[in-house]
Amino acid sequence: MTLMPSSIALLFPGQGSHAEGMDEPYRGHPLFERGLDLLGHDPFERLSEGTRFQQPALFLCSVAAWDQWRAGEDDDADDDAGEAIAAAGHSLGEYAALVAAGALQFDDAVKLVDERADAMADAGEQRAGGMIAMLGGESRDVRALADRLGLVVANDNAPGQLVLSGERAALQAAGTSLREAGVRVLELNVAGAFHSPFMADAVPDFAEALGATYVRAPRIEVWSCVTARPMDDVRRRLAEGLTAPVRWRETVINLHEAGFDRFVDVGPGKVLAKLVKRIAKSAELVHA
Repeated sequence: MTLMPSSIALLFPGQGSHAEGMDEPYRGHPLFERGLDLLGHDPFERLSEGTRFQQPALFLCSVAAWDQWRAGEDDDADDDAGEAIAAAGHSLGEYAALVAAGALQFDDAVKLVDERADAMADAGEQRAGGMIAMLGGESRDVRALADRLGLVVANDNAPGQLVLSGERAALQAAGTSLREAGVRVLELNVAGAFHSPFMADAVPDFAEALGATYVRAPRIEVWSCVTARPMDDVRRRLAEGLTAPVRWRETVINLHEAGFDRFVDVGPGKVLAKLVKRIAKSAELVHA
């Protein structure tokens, strides 16, 4: 695939990038307000209650931010003529990426995100677990420790940043061992052991919801963080995304090697921009 110079990759954040007040820039935006109507409640009023509200809230902000960015790009169309565009999302961010690509209608995506958040929260309640992030440490050593303790690498976010998922007792043991080795360890405030077999109970009902959702051919490539390649089967990859690891480091590497050299971090926070700086140091970074 031959790309034009300054090919753009739109990056959409996942749960963990949310923050109080992130909705303020988007209040009154048509898509944002439409999303609130479809949900039938305001998730921003209950962000502290976790996954059920954080995921739809972040999705609404991300789509509104993308729509604003798109409007600005249209104003500069003469300057950007010939640019190629792709999109990728970190876990939950894939739903905003698919809306941006035209593969999912916004209304359908709001419903899917809401159902996904409920399914993941329910699975977390049925089978208790958690997640911890490692900042530093050798990937090989962290992976070996995870194998030994029955944990999984849920997120490969960037060099020196892996996230483990699984039983809380095993996570505590892993955290103790890694801290003793000088690795910084953060316990994530999530409802369960996401991106691990602990989420298996969430898959059947969510896969059924995906099967009932019309998926269009995307206008631009959407790269899957499950395969680190362009999505070949949207429904399958979204269902797999509940239990499969997030291969974000590989996704960014492969996008960059495919010729995408301008990464636009779309939505609240600058988490993805910080990760890209560590993965593809020569890439241009923009925050929408």
